[in-house]
Amino acid sequence: MDTSKKIVIVEDNAALADIYKTRLELLGYTCFIGYNGITGLYFIQKEIPDLVLLDLMIPDIPGDKVLETIRKSDWGQNIKVLVVSNLNESEAAPNLRQLGIEDYLVKANITDDQIDQIVNKILQAPVAPPEAPQAQQA
Repeated sequence: MDTSKKIVIVEDNAALADIYKTRLELLGYTCFIGYNGITGLYFIQKEIPDLVLLDLMIPDIPGDKVLETIRKSDWGQNIKVLVVSNLNESEAAPNLRQLGIEDYLVKANITDDQIDQIVNKILQAPVAPPEAPQAQQA
């Protein structure tokens, strides 16, 4: 496992955030927890993580606004974001996929083992190179 990979967990449920952090650190990741949108954004900007686990219903700044802020910044455009929420995706802000998320998980429908597997899959996926402009054919 690549121990240089960093994850910021933005989750207001302290017990759940601690479970995610403990499990992911056992897999070799370095984790930081933001228990609200402001602290989450602080760690995301400070650490420029490889992945953000983002809850949507968090205090101070909701998760969809945290995602918008990340994507509008120079430092956050390429950060991978995995939404983990109690809301069904149909109940969430409609623009999450357009803003660029790796996946959308409903907490009630997944196990901790599945989160571990999904995080591993996301962080082990090769980074796609920027697309070269297509040459125009005459």
